[in-house]
Amino acid sequence: MLSRCILSVKTPVGPPIEIIRHTFSAPLPKPAQRVSLVAGLHGDELEGLYICHRLIETLKKLEEQDALKGEVHIYPAVNPQALETGTRLWPFFSVDINRTFGQTHTPSLPGETSKILLEDLKSNSDLVVDIHSSNLHLMELPQIRIIKNFEKKLVPLAKFCNVDLIWVHPHAEIFESTLGYNLNQAKIPTLVIETGICLRINKNYCEQIVLGILNLLRQTGTIDSSEPEEEIREPKMVQPEYVAMVQAGNAGLFIKQAEVGQMVTEGEKIGDLIDPVGGQVLEEIRSPRSGLLFTLREHPLTSKGAPVARIATEEPA
Repeated sequence: MLSRCILSVKTPVGPPIEIIRHTFSAPLPKPAQRVSLVAGLHGDELEGLYICHRLIETLKKLEEQDALKGEVHIYPAVNPQALETGTRLWPFFSVDINRTFGQTHTPSLPGETSKILLEDLKSNSDLVVDIHSSNLHLMELPQIRIIKNFEKKLVPLAKFCNVDLIWVHPHAEIFESTLGYNLNQAKIPTLVIETGICLRINKNYCEQIVLGILNLLRQTGTIDSSEPEEEIREPKMVQPEYVAMVQAGNAGLFIKQAEVGQMVTEGEKIGDLIDPVGGQVLEEIRSPRSGLLFTLREHPLTSKGAPVARIATEEPA
């Protein structure tokens, strides 16, 4: 493993901000495939760090076995200041770094950082995996989200990744400043993984993703492992019209009665929205369609209109 600092910025009183890239490379003149794995764009998303840790452990062993046929670059913590404080946004600047890619704006530290990271990935990658967790409110089943314009190239790759769901969704202007969108626009296939919930580590989900990424590396010829291949799950393909969103009709506490990953039937109860002060049930939350419950609210405090669940339906929602 070769480690390189791609960015080092002095801070006013503390240690410098550094972004490290770890590289595992085959002893060949030209690697068969260059795959980059990115985590930690948001400082409250910790599962990507653990996934990178597990992959580094495995790749060290594969390197010793001469099983590397390509290059694997791991960027485990690309927003170190936010990670140290456990916040989604870059501290002091209050900037979401994943909304600064590809933009022309007044120079700032987050903007310069995103520019350097983007160029480094472009220079060293034939394929990128960008790993995220959900926000504080929602638990997500392991999934890959693909903007509709990129589905032809990305769906075949996503099927190797051992996720439960591949969600193809329409393009929206907000995506144009993200890392994944800008890399795909640059003709570098980039898969965006969403799994679990922020500020937590769901070990089972992480191991599922680790297995999937190793399978992706195997299928793309980046590694040649003699280890027995574990069975990779067949993901559910979901188009935009097959996603039903459930929103709260009242403000209150959400008490769930279902679990993410569960198959639900139309009308099945997902949970209650209660008024804890008045001592009454304000609303029974029921599934509007039959299908796979792939998003479920974990944070009990709920405002009116807040998302409670998403269901991958069998029929157009």
